[in-house]
Amino acid sequence: MIKKHYEYSLWLRITHWLRMLAITVLTFTGFYLAYPFISPSLNGGEPTNFLNALMRSWHIIFGFLLICVTFGKMYLFFFDRQSKKERISFFDFISPKMWIKQIKYYILIGEHTHLKGVYNPLQFMAYSGIYISLILISLTGLILHIHVYHEGIGGLLYGILRPIEVLMGGLAMVREIHHICMWIFIIFLPIHIYLVVFNSVYGKKGDMDSIISGYKWEDHK
Repeated sequence: MIKKHYEYSLWLRITHWLRMLAITVLTFTGFYLAYPFISPSLNGGEPTNFLNALMRSWHIIFGFLLICVTFGKMYLFFFDRQSKKERISFFDFISPKMWIKQIKYYILIGEHTHLKGVYNPLQFMAYSGIYISLILISLTGLILHIHVYHEGIGGLLYGILRPIEVLMGGLAMVREIHHICMWIFIIFLPIHIYLVVFNSVYGKKGDMDSIISGYKWEDHK
């Protein structure tokens, strides 16, 4: 008998889509800041449109949005009652038997295994890596921020982040890590979409619908 059950809380879904929006805007504006590929028209030869400044402003706004959403999601993971199944996924992750079953499923020689938590072992590993990258890209972004804006948040964080900058190998290495994390997101996105579609079609559990409605379908035999 197939029944639907509540998988993802409202706040988890909100943070998911806000994170997607922030990463999309940050990737576009980040590419522009690294290599300005659009040149605004000049009014009488005077630079009055300041497109680079506009892109930097949007990059900062959505950068702080990403930081807030990341910390919000981390809070939900550890403390939200409805996120308990996410935490339980850790036990599936450390189970060799679950790894074998999941790999068999992905290479089409096994059925979708029943999970204790929300995420299968591969998902848990991938999402853990993504959150490490989110923390790194937020931290490196803040370090880059304090070197441009010396008042407000920049001035407040300068003394705190400078030692971390040194530990990372200097400002050039901080920028390199920032760019590497961006490419991790770019590579992860098509793989993530493919596996969500794969699970929705092959597993028939409504994985694509669940991140919108919050519900999945389970076959209770």
